[in-house]
Amino acid sequence: MSKKTSKSNSGTNKDNGVKTPFSARELEHFRNLILSHRKSAMEEIDNLRGQLRDSREHENDTAYSFHMADAGTDAMEREKLYLMVARQQKYVGYLDRALDRIEKGTYGLCKVTGRPISKERLEAVPHTELSIEAKRQQGKH
Repeated sequence: MSKKTSKSNSGTNKDNGVKTPFSARELEHFRNLILSHRKSAMEEIDNLRGQLRDSREHENDTAYSFHMADAGTDAMEREKLYLMVARQQKYVGYLDRALDRIEKGTYGLCKVTGRPISKERLEAVPHTELSIEAKRQQGKH
């Protein structure tokens, strides 16, 4: 017997050929949920970028009342906005990867255990790649 047979149910879903546990109707529901989250995230990115533009435009408006503490506060606020934009962009990347998994037929499968992720977890975190069990194992390390 080969060593492969003992590992046939473990590993990533790419190795064992398992496809999504969800019906076409359920996948369409998740696609719409993800697209809704993505639209909101993109709107937030646009809003944050607008705030950054405004803060840069008003940077020199108060030259006569310039104070170093004000300049520091303004710089800190801009830095916070940049971080928020980066975080939202990262989130959009996760959502895009989830859409790719729907297209490939691997959505809803845990990348660690290869088993289906519960529908409830995907409703709460539609871009997740980990089941609750895998997430708990990850937290223990």
